[in-house]
Amino acid sequence: MSEVAPGVLENLDSRPPTSFYWYLALLACIGGFLFGYDTSDIGSALGFIPYHLSSFATGYLVAGASIGAAVGALIAGPLTDRFGRKSLLIADALIYAVGAILSALTVNADMLLASRTLIGLAVGADSAIATAYIAEFAPRGRRGALSIIQQWMITIGILASYIVAIIILSAAPHSATGADWRLMLGLGAIPAVIGLALRTKMPESPRWLMRQGQFDKARRSLAMLELDVTEEQVRQTADQLVRQESQRSEKQQTSWTYGVKRALVVVCVFFIFQQITGINIPFYYGPHILSPYFHGPGASAVSAAIAGVEVTAIMGAVNVVATYFAFRLIDGRGRRPLALGGYLGMTAFMLMGAGGLAFAAGLPKIIVLMIGLDLFIASFAIGVGGTGWLIQGEVFPTAVRGRAAAIGAIADWVANFVIIEVFPAWQKTIGLAWVMVCFAALSVAALVFVALFLPETKGLPVDEVIDLFEHKGFATGSGHRGPPAGTPAFPPPAVGPS
Repeated sequence: MSEVAPGVLENLDSRPPTSFYWYLALLACIGGFLFGYDTSDIGSALGFIPYHLSSFATGYLVAGASIGAAVGALIAGPLTDRFGRKSLLIADALIYAVGAILSALTVNADMLLASRTLIGLAVGADSAIATAYIAEFAPRGRRGALSIIQQWMITIGILASYIVAIIILSAAPHSATGADWRLMLGLGAIPAVIGLALRTKMPESPRWLMRQGQFDKARRSLAMLELDVTEEQVRQTADQLVRQESQRSEKQQTSWTYGVKRALVVVCVFFIFQQITGINIPFYYGPHILSPYFHGPGASAVSAAIAGVEVTAIMGAVNVVATYFAFRLIDGRGRRPLALGGYLGMTAFMLMGAGGLAFAAGLPKIIVLMIGLDLFIASFAIGVGGTGWLIQGEVFPTAVRGRAAAIGAIADWVANFVIIEVFPAWQKTIGLAWVMVCFAALSVAALVFVALFLPETKGLPVDEVIDLFEHKGFATGSGHRGPPAGTPAFPPPAVGPS
């Protein structure tokens, strides 16, 4: 029987995570895998879809799922605060499975576009919920590592989609416009169905259950997390949680306090920079952009596609490996230092790739371009990708966490849609090298934003993180609050110790 500290949540926040905690985080982030798979499978299949598509329809097929995802996140926010995290995670897996199956069985372009939109709804809703769910049970000392599994699963989904495409196209090259592209799109239903089955057995968020007054269910949920408490202890903790949130919103008579709104702006802007600095361009358009450099003249469409997918798969593998380092560093180094270093690296290596395109030729051009892109992706994976999903889940109070996290996810998906939609015209107008220079400039702007506006949140209980944003000053890495109200808003915070 576990020893119970005076406060149930204090005990939950301070205990070391067991294998069940890691299993739950992995299960919550299956949507991240589906997100990554969906992001990339369409790029491999696009050249073989036999339907006549207008330029708008083609753009929507590639990036339109992002609009569905924004709508899914918008819907999921209030629903998850009302009906719970678990029920929405189950529904998301079901919707994705249906969308993937319909994509494989589609009979015309309209049905395919509708199926892609359905998939978008599911991955968008999941992206609004997963890290919020994890933050509500994760111990504060390992919350970063548990939450960053979302980004890791995204990278694994991206890599898996390329591996699947290579296997299918290599095994049946003559069926590329027949069964191959349908298999690429439809196989995403398998992890979705597995996730659907397993998510029915996961515990509901204990913090959400306390907010709903479901004390016995909260006790049972905590028991699944290996925390043995009485219903009375749960009731007392819930009362304390409500009092804390009421004190924060006393002046405004709303849960959407100044600090919550401030935190929401920071999360949304972070997500926008995460997308507009160009990370998804190699994964959406990589096979199309890179295949001309990696196949000889006279190659068939299938062999050219395989060459492009293979090269992009290398970048996907770099993404997976680099995200492991983020997983190892996020709780020790902190959110701010990793994000600052990530954007600094993204700036330097995007300029390196642009220089290779502009000033090199032949094999040196290919080498410099690939090194630049791979290190750009590594910098993003270590410092930026997981950090965005982590702060989305940890900086909001329980009462509004679902809705606030959903708004952050909407910002992410809309920015993703915009950059993917405008890239072809942008590239055609100024060339790929200058587009990469623009991405480097945006990375500099993102670095400045992080330096000025993102506080360090490592080591703080999830229910106290919002207090950083209620003050005019931000916290240092040690977790102490900044200057009291009255100092200028958003001063540059000190970088805390590692």
